[in-house]
Amino acid sequence: MEQQDVLAVENLDIWRGERCLCRNLSFRVSSGEALQVQGQNGAGKTTLIRVLTGLGRADEGDVLWRGESLRRNGERYRASLAYLGHSNGVKLGLSPRENLTVAGALLDKPSSADIGAILDRVGLHAQADLPCGMLSMGQRRRTGLARLLLSNVRLWFLDEPLASLDVAGVKLLTEMLKAHLNGSGIVIFATHQAIELAPHPVKSVLLDSKA
Repeated sequence: MEQQDVLAVENLDIWRGERCLCRNLSFRVSSGEALQVQGQNGAGKTTLIRVLTGLGRADEGDVLWRGESLRRNGERYRASLAYLGHSNGVKLGLSPRENLTVAGALLDKPSSADIGAILDRVGLHAQADLPCGMLSMGQRRRTGLARLLLSNVRLWFLDEPLASLDVAGVKLLTEMLKAHLNGSGIVIFATHQAIELAPHPVKSVLLDSKA
């Protein structure tokens, strides 16, 4: 039987100046599960996501991936995750195809996935070779989503992933997340809006902006 991947957060404290964003925060997310980080603007959703990805630091507590502390296995951990933040992580002077080619070359284990097929999957067939600076905000977001598919990793982090997406884009994202969970992946996302991922369980963490 395949062993489950587990992301565990233990007694996490995060302070920004005099304000505590979270105290003694603990949770576990396993293969095939999702976690939604909720809270009003300024509550610290992005800060928490960045701490969980290793891009930020907590004041107390620990993040463990597959039983190992992020402090001890940071490089292996970062190789196991993909992160889509507010920025789409694309170079505007490059086309979607070129952006994915560069991203693939930077991976520790470049995916053998067909970049053309990925761009078709996210609805960018006609825009594949146009500079991203010429694309709409929604099309740039889809280019960011394509980078998730290219990554071929188990752990996805998404910060406000619905930003700039139209109805068709939201449907595409939902299908992508369900497929990732079907493949025993884990999804951590921060958003004001719920994303329907049934039958997969979606846990939640609520950050209080008044904390």
